[in-house]
Amino acid sequence: MAKRSRTKARDQQTTPGEVGPRQPCPCGSGRRYKACHGSPDGPPPVFVRRPFEGLASECDLVALRELVPAATAPLTLRDGGDREVLLATLLPGAAPAYVGADGRVVLALQVLHGFGDPSRDLGAVLTDALAYAEAGDSGTVGLTSDPGEGPRLQDLLADGPLDITVHPTFGYWADVVDDESGAVAAAAEQADAQMTPTRRLESVTAAYWTDVRTKEHLRWAMPQPEDELLDALARLHAAGADEVAEGSRLVGMFRAHGLLTPVWDLPSGTGADVLEEAATAFAARLDDALAESTPLTTEQRSVRSALAGRQVTIR
Repeated sequence: MAKRSRTKARDQQTTPGEVGPRQPCPCGSGRRYKACHGSPDGPPPVFVRRPFEGLASECDLVALRELVPAATAPLTLRDGGDREVLLATLLPGAAPAYVGADGRVVLALQVLHGFGDPSRDLGAVLTDALAYAEAGDSGTVGLTSDPGEGPRLQDLLADGPLDITVHPTFGYWADVVDDESGAVAAAAEQADAQMTPTRRLESVTAAYWTDVRTKEHLRWAMPQPEDELLDALARLHAAGADEVAEGSRLVGMFRAHGLLTPVWDLPSGTGADVLEEAATAFAARLDDALAESTPLTTEQRSVRSALAGRQVTIR
């Protein structure tokens, strides 16, 4: 009690208009003033909840950034330039970007910069890499400090679905990074030992089958607002209509970059092929459940609470 009293007294010992160190920061961040605008280092970066919102491939970008080991997709620049730009999940040494001797630019998606807005961070790396290529330079391009204001991916890319290739190995590194010494190919072989087989379904958007050795999963990044999606999934689960294949089980979901990614356990040996038709049928049932506006029943509310409790936030 005495400690709380002393704390309260300290916070009250401020001049009119002054903010106490333990009081909420006036900027509305929800942090204490001493950890925000009152910090000697200044406020932390502004966190963008859905950094890829507005892009047609938002769900795939989230999946590629957080869940898929090895994949690439060509990018088209908004300014119409003919520069070859490739998006990759990962590059050797976790490099943010690479410019080849032939001028091609490869942008890595799974690099954590920690400046609050992944789209802005990736935009800064891409901008620097393009400038590097225009100057005739080649090699690794990175981001070592907060880029501040500047173009985001939404500003730099021509919007549209991505033509994604999911690779069975990291062997694509040797195709996109100059490798005269063979070091890149050797690094790819080492990385292959840690990767899990993954395939992207063709019948629906942003759904990925994976085999984690002990079991198989379907992980499906979805664009709907969290509350609406949880309601719909609860309706389907309560009705026994949430299977995506015979014997599958909805076990939880990831939350990343403002989107939910439901996860199903699959019986061993299911594979990706049998999921195509079943996923299409599930998507239709989900659309119907999303359109339902009646209040949830007691059973559905219980299911919803259980599903919400089985969410894992990535980063």
